[in-house]
Amino acid sequence: MKKRKTRKGIEIFSLSFLDVISCGFGAIVLLLVISQFSEPMVMEQISRDLTAQVHQLETQKASIQQESRIINRELMNRREQISRLREKVARLQAELRKIQGQFTATRTDAEAQRVIAQQLESARERLTDEMKRLQERQAVRPKKDALIGGIPVDSEYIIFVIDTSGSMQRFAWPLVRKKMDEILKIYPHVKGIQVMNDMGDYMFSQYAGRWIPDSPARRRAILSRLVSWAPFSNSSPVEGVERAIRSFYSPDKNISIYILGDDFSKGSIQEVVDTVNMLNHSTRGGRRRVRIHAIGFPVLIKEAPGSANIERFAALMRRLAEDNNGSFVGLNGLR
Repeated sequence: MKKRKTRKGIEIFSLSFLDVISCGFGAIVLLLVISQFSEPMVMEQISRDLTAQVHQLETQKASIQQESRIINRELMNRREQISRLREKVARLQAELRKIQGQFTATRTDAEAQRVIAQQLESARERLTDEMKRLQERQAVRPKKDALIGGIPVDSEYIIFVIDTSGSMQRFAWPLVRKKMDEILKIYPHVKGIQVMNDMGDYMFSQYAGRWIPDSPARRRAILSRLVSWAPFSNSSPVEGVERAIRSFYSPDKNISIYILGDDFSKGSIQEVVDTVNMLNHSTRGGRRRVRIHAIGFPVLIKEAPGSANIERFAALMRRLAEDNNGSFVGLNGLR
């Protein structure tokens, strides 16, 4: 008799299955445990790495800042050098323009004489009524003696009346000093000297109103003081001439006044002539006790061509020299 086979049922939760599941859970738990222990180490390593990077960046930042300061200092130095070079270039350009202007303005003696002649001719055409009346009076009064080319040197006392205005200081002063030296040399020895500016201010206040004794040392002191002497001036010799005559006129002294200037800016020519005539009395022979000489410096011909003050100065100086037994010399140039 055949035995009947029976089918065994499949058990889902067998021992093998449970072993697999347990191993899986165990692995997961082990991973969790391992991860919990390794996380602080990883964080610490990351922190160390970041700290090192920050320190490195700070070091680089400090180095860059130091280089930046050095570069800024060099840049400032370069800018200062550029500024100084620009100033130097500007000064050199100004000097170049000045030299070019002087070169352009330089004329020969013949050219200067031609310019002066043109100026005088123009002045004759533009004479004021006052100067016309002056010319008419001169025309009807013949002079006994012609104007001498040289300068009489018979005086025992000499007075210098010098225009110390800005135009004379800037353009004619070296020539003024030279002419002063030349005038002193034509008088080897005098009894007294005096120097004042066109306003009547004395060069040496300690000798105000009295004569400076003549000596080689005094003459050297006068020429030395003249180098930097620059009192205020109104560009008119009238005050200085009148003060010189009022202060030093004496019937027993032969005096010469030397006027050195370039301008007669204001006032009436005739009033000045009349005032000087009143102050400077004549001797019995008709000669004035005080001689008046004048030297004209052509500053305005170069700096202010066409100015009426040039002709006014020349007309006044010529009239004063003629009336007071002196000479008027107009220079052709400033050299």
